[in-house]
Amino acid sequence: GWSVIQSIGLSLWAQRFAVEPGAFFVFETVLALTAGSMFVMWLSELITERGIGNGASLLIFVNIVAVLPRTLGQTIELAQTGGRETVGKVIVLLLVFLVMIVGIVFVQEGSRRIPIITARRQVGKRLYRERKNYLPLRLNQGGVMPIIFASAVLILPTSLAGITSGENSNGLLAPINQVLIQIANYLNPNGQTPWVYVAVYLVLILFFSYFYASLIINPVDMSQNLKKMGASIPGIRPGRATSEYIERVLNRLTLLGAIFLGLVAVVPTAVESATGVTTFRGLGATSLLILVGVAIDTAKQIQTYVISQRYEGMVKQ
Repeated sequence: GWSVIQSIGLSLWAQRFAVEPGAFFVFETVLALTAGSMFVMWLSELITERGIGNGASLLIFVNIVAVLPRTLGQTIELAQTGGRETVGKVIVLLLVFLVMIVGIVFVQEGSRRIPIITARRQVGKRLYRERKNYLPLRLNQGGVMPIIFASAVLILPTSLAGITSGENSNGLLAPINQVLIQIANYLNPNGQTPWVYVAVYLVLILFFSYFYASLIINPVDMSQNLKKMGASIPGIRPGRATSEYIERVLNRLTLLGAIFLGLVAVVPTAVESATGVTTFRGLGATSLLILVGVAIDTAKQIQTYVISQRYEGMVKQ
């Protein structure tokens, strides 16, 4: 459904470049893009079912990794052909990306462990002791999704302006097209108002971080589940007080995660603009987060698979 909507918009925008524009061109383009999307979805489901890791994430991961050799080659070539100043700028850019990767690893793996205590309970004649455990809350609940949604919203005015321009901008669409063009110019990172782009980008990342965290974790449901399990947070009453405490902790964690995502999204672009080295332009914040996140998740799944195979071998012996 969504692929059909996107392909219709793309085909309407691409009509101006077609040799024979018209309804048949739109139909062909929509059919090709939708069929391609369905094939990729089928392939990703097949990888998920019979392979290791998430199929869709691995396909995106491979697509990003395929660009890395060319990017590194262009960067090395730039350092070899340029002077000392260029070499220094390249080193600064590489260091920034390395620091970002290390930071992403810490944030993706970082969590706040809330201590919980399970009350004593008696089953038959056996008395189970009070047990201490932890409730982990991740620092970055949304992963890469807040940046993806924020980027999509920023690109939307440009996409709509392209669809409503040219032959489609006659009549009622003309004033709408002009407004969309003005908004797109304001939100252009390489335009005259890059600070507007940065400010809107950060606000959108913050909004979608809280939005996505609210979808993943419900403090009320979590407190009710703890109450049913006979568990509680030390110093916090069960019920409403527990849900409010979890919500406060979650809001603080989400704020820290959103600030970090904003830095990951803005800092590499700012350093590229300051140094003038643009060979890493294709490797943005979203790509870095996907690379690190997929690599960590796949490594964990491989480790789990290896451990399960060892236990299976021990049981057979």
